[in-house]
Amino acid sequence: MGRRIFVGDIQGCREPLERLLGAVAFRSGHDRLLPVGDLVNKGPDSPGVLTLLRRLGAEPVLGNHDFHWLDRQKNADPGLRAWLAAMPVVREFDDLVMVHAGLHPHWDDAKLSALTPDDIHYAVNVRYCDADGNQPAEDWPPPGPPFRPWDDFHRGRRRVVFGHWARRGLVVRPQCVGLDTGCVYGGKLSAWIAEEDRIVQVDGWHRGD
Repeated sequence: MGRRIFVGDIQGCREPLERLLGAVAFRSGHDRLLPVGDLVNKGPDSPGVLTLLRRLGAEPVLGNHDFHWLDRQKNADPGLRAWLAAMPVVREFDDLVMVHAGLHPHWDDAKLSALTPDDIHYAVNVRYCDADGNQPAEDWPPPGPPFRPWDDFHRGRRRVVFGHWARRGLVVRPQCVGLDTGCVYGGKLSAWIAEEDRIVQVDGWHRGD
């Protein structure tokens, strides 16, 4: 098997995605392409992103903006809509869990395969929580104690790969890797190659590109 290449929030930015694939020397049919959600919505070419990812056999999870796009873009290409809608909220590996935003502190391995609609909302939206998983009314400005980034409370045996938090940027901790580095806001598009434990970044989208 090839490498697992996890990619941060693309947000409809096809051209940075193409540059990132070149930078990691992605090998279609050999490497696994694993976007962490928010494939679409804010950037200039959501259909182009979906077309490319589908052609390459990507295995994403869904993010909050993917759900938003599916809800609002009823007239989008039916094949692309169906492909995106069929994706899961969580992907599990022996050593890793991939989710868009985060995991509740009390969830165990069995819970990940039986998420309720409320659980799905949590998994694609959480940033801060307390030790019992309760979220603050607002994420910005930072809410302060007892609320902390959700991964401060993660005690699972597997490292979590996530996105969703552009303000926080790149996160590399023993318990998690956060890959939302604000591509659609002119930041970076980031990848983590798990088998090499290596971060690769390219410049993101700039309006007028």
